[in-house]
Amino acid sequence: MERTLKYKRILLKLSGESLGGADGLGIHPEQAEQVAKIIAEVRQQKVDVAMVIGAGNLWRGRTGIQRGMDRATADYMGMLATVMNALALMDAMERMGMYIRVQSAVQMQAVAEPYIRRRAIRHLEKGRVVIFGGGTGNPFFSTDTAAALRAMEIGADVLIKATKVDGVYDSDPIRNPDAVRFERLTHMETINRRLQVMDSTALSLCMDNNLPILVLNMWQPGSLLKAVYGEKVGTLVCSE
Repeated sequence: MERTLKYKRILLKLSGESLGGADGLGIHPEQAEQVAKIIAEVRQQKVDVAMVIGAGNLWRGRTGIQRGMDRATADYMGMLATVMNALALMDAMERMGMYIRVQSAVQMQAVAEPYIRRRAIRHLEKGRVVIFGGGTGNPFFSTDTAAALRAMEIGADVLIKATKVDGVYDSDPIRNPDAVRFERLTHMETINRRLQVMDSTALSLCMDNNLPILVLNMWQPGSLLKAVYGEKVGTLVCSE
């Protein structure tokens, strides 16, 4: 029996730490290659894939802010770091035979295309993976919010947040062995319970535009593939 895709176009949100070493810091080529293999597996199913990656492996703005750094300056530094991560991912995926385009909300034409919504959609239609760097291009907005915004702009069916845990729990499962995992939540429940799925701006944006969020452990073999076919994996955050 032929399987049917539930999600034909996804936006995958990765943390910067996904490219880091054991301490989550730096850019480790072998980590980028691991991510690339997972994406290649999904692309083989003819799923349109767009990506947003954070910058926590290279720069954490709150560290600078705590030392008195201007918030906007700290955020712009983070945006630049996301482009570095995007280029590392691009290189790893291209070496696996995929076609990649990096678009940046902060213009740097020597290394990335400027973000243009219609061009991004056209790339996806042609089977290219699009990596969005530079956040939203504005300070005071997280890469979570950038992921939610770009997902809606490109008409993604779902925003998939890749984490190191297999869903959303009522408390930290690493610290609390009795933590309870949710299979399904509404956007409003997630906001009211202050569950750290995404920041409140990103969650509100998804809620207002009826965009589902799927939180899963991408490093569990086959989990992302199961997700695009609608199999039970992770925690689904949706309107109902």
